[in-house]
Amino acid sequence: MMNIQRFVCNMFGENCYVVNDETKECVIIDCGAFYEEERKAIIDYIDGNRLVPKHLLVTHAHIDHNFGNDIIYQKYGLKPEVSGDDEILMNKLKEQAYQFCQIDYKNTIPPVERYLRPTDIITFGSHQLTIIPTPGHTPGSVFFYCQEEKVAFSGDTLFRFSIGRTDFEMGSFEDMNNSLHEKVSQIPWDTVVLCGHGEQTTIREEMLSNPYLR
Repeated sequence: MMNIQRFVCNMFGENCYVVNDETKECVIIDCGAFYEEERKAIIDYIDGNRLVPKHLLVTHAHIDHNFGNDIIYQKYGLKPEVSGDDEILMNKLKEQAYQFCQIDYKNTIPPVERYLRPTDIITFGSHQLTIIPTPGHTPGSVFFYCQEEKVAFSGDTLFRFSIGRTDFEMGSFEDMNNSLHEKVSQIPWDTVVLCGHGEQTTIREEMLSNPYLR
């Protein structure tokens, strides 16, 4: 059984998730921790529960989902793993910090551990996460999906009754529309979706009520 802890981070209210199972191994998804108290809360949770971080996963290469990568690297030696289709944006994180929130971001951004492919499988403890490419918000946006637990981490592709913006650099509404109707709609309806911002939802709720999935 997986245990999932959400941390709401930074000036954009981004959701970071720490996911572990009975083995105490864990993954950290979208560490957007910017403020010191957010960083401390995540570290205290991991250490206080004696978790062993195995992966630092990134659903897409926007700075609000990557502000905290440096502290995870410093503390646990983990570097981010992100889709190869977001390599260009991953190399522009400091530019994004200024563009999106006028911050001269001086923290050292750790290099990417590996650029993920759709066929890659993320393993930790007794669980696996598969990768569902969902380009649109960015070219390399992905879902991390655990079929066994019926849980998906959607990043900024899918929100409760809404979707992520496509008017940022390298975004595409056409790609987003294709992702929603060709990929997201094929996920089992009883899957819980943990979004990059806001509250959780389910595929069933979105298929029935999200105007972008009709």
